[in-house]
Amino acid sequence: AINRGNSGGPLFNMDGEVVGVNTAILSPNGGSIGIGFAMSSTVVERVIDQLREYGETRRGWLGVRIQNVDPDVADALGLAAAEGALVTDVPEGPAAKAGMQSGDVILEFDGEKIDDTRELVRVVAETEVGRSVDVLVFRDDDEVTLNVEIGRLEEPILAAAPGELRDEDDEGSEQEVVLGMTVAPIDDALRAEHGLSQSASGLVVVALEEASEAEDKGIQVGDVIAEAGQSSVETAGDLRDRIEAAEASGRNSLLLLVRRDGEPRFVALSLSR
Repeated sequence: AINRGNSGGPLFNMDGEVVGVNTAILSPNGGSIGIGFAMSSTVVERVIDQLREYGETRRGWLGVRIQNVDPDVADALGLAAAEGALVTDVPEGPAAKAGMQSGDVILEFDGEKIDDTRELVRVVAETEVGRSVDVLVFRDDDEVTLNVEIGRLEEPILAAAPGELRDEDDEGSEQEVVLGMTVAPIDDALRAEHGLSQSASGLVVVALEEASEAEDKGIQVGDVIAEAGQSSVETAGDLRDRIEAAEASGRNSLLLLVRRDGEPRFVALSLSR
């Protein structure tokens, strides 16, 4: 049994070999009920090697923000299956230097198939710092291989939402209802009302239809739609153009890049509702 107080100790098999390091127990009352958890010795070996060589642990860093691919997102992108890791943002770092873009779907990393974001996080962290690896991404209905030199994860890196200031005028500033959302181009009044940065660009969601798909999928008033169909949008007309393009290509969903407090995420909305 793994009891309180021996977390961090070795976990032995029946031959006396160390196969893990004890980490925690499942206990409703503080005592052992015979269920414990341990970290695999293969993970520990990598940590020990790094401590011996560098005096500290080192984890690989790709330099992307990611989210899982759901069936609606897969349809909007033209993916055959809902798998891989969808890149929502590429701040300055190894991935950006290699040419990775927001909207890319990472399908393989160093020859290993990527099923979801957890898989990608694991394999990147385990990759040796400074090593160059091939990353297969899905982009514009095609597969592209990028060669990335893996960096070192120092600390959580946050990037401001990219964007450029644009001249404000009254043209095209009228609100319109599209896909269950009332949207309007960003102006100074909307920046002040919703606390948007000066670099924010796109369409502001100023209202939502009750029980709409947009509301169901977590879009909120004050969110900024920066892209639709992986192209930037500045007016409701731009958004309608992206809808027409998606319908013309036989897509059932439109992929939106939505920013909230500068943090991006992709949301796929059905075109048939």
